[in-house]
Amino acid sequence: MIQFDLSEYSKISDDDYKKEKRKLLIELVKLQEWVIKKKKRIAIVYEGRDAAGKTGSISALSRYLIPQKYNIVHLGRPTKRESRNWFARYAKHLPSRGEIVFFDRSWYTRALTEVTMGYCTKRQYTYFMNHVLEWERGFQKKGVQFLKFYLSINKPIQQERLHRRASSPLVYWKITENDLRMVEKWDMYTLYKNQMFDRTSSKKAPWVILNSNNKKIAHLNALRYILQSFDYTGKKVPQPTSLSRGLNNYEITVAGTTFVNLTYKQYKILKRLSEVEK
Repeated sequence: MIQFDLSEYSKISDDDYKKEKRKLLIELVKLQEWVIKKKKRIAIVYEGRDAAGKTGSISALSRYLIPQKYNIVHLGRPTKRESRNWFARYAKHLPSRGEIVFFDRSWYTRALTEVTMGYCTKRQYTYFMNHVLEWERGFQKKGVQFLKFYLSINKPIQQERLHRRASSPLVYWKITENDLRMVEKWDMYTLYKNQMFDRTSSKKAPWVILNSNNKKIAHLNALRYILQSFDYTGKKVPQPTSLSRGLNNYEITVAGTTFVNLTYKQYKILKRLSEVEK
């Protein structure tokens, strides 16, 4: 399991977020071109609680990709047959050669929502946990490369987002009774989530935990992790330290008063004033 949360992004400004995201998305397009040319197969899994930002993150990352060569998989409620043949339900959606596939929730739903809500039997859950890594290894041998993201949010943030969603005339329909029941089962979900991390994180496909309390930062971290995972042609990922001008970490004293937590722009303005003062 990997906690991936770059400190350089902790206080990034909106302007620098847009600039940084653009640079990284350009690199993602390069990566896709390499995937197509080299006939690679990449499956990017997104898991997380309701309102963690899975759909939004996938949308942000995939916006400029060549449509014919990527896919987004978001399956609904399984049929009884699909529930009995869980792995087969997802196997047919894994990437073909030269393709990237994003899973907006995945086969790991069995290890999280399904078992928490009682949608699967204990026997089905146990079978899944005992065989999922073997199943993934079978496809890894066929060239599929898995990246497994878990978007992590705290309870107050989730409640705030669900409240905004329920109050919105545009997206109120996204809230279901099951969503509210899941909130009530927060601790049980946490128990199964930790079991999933402990038992299904492998060397070739570890779980990557992204702090999604700030969705924009989660987008950037996801992009960076994907890009650092592959040696694609023309790779030129900018260093996050170049964003230091967008961080609120500057301090200056003017006329005996110390100003802290300044952006670079604020710092430059006050620095000019201090020079005039001298």
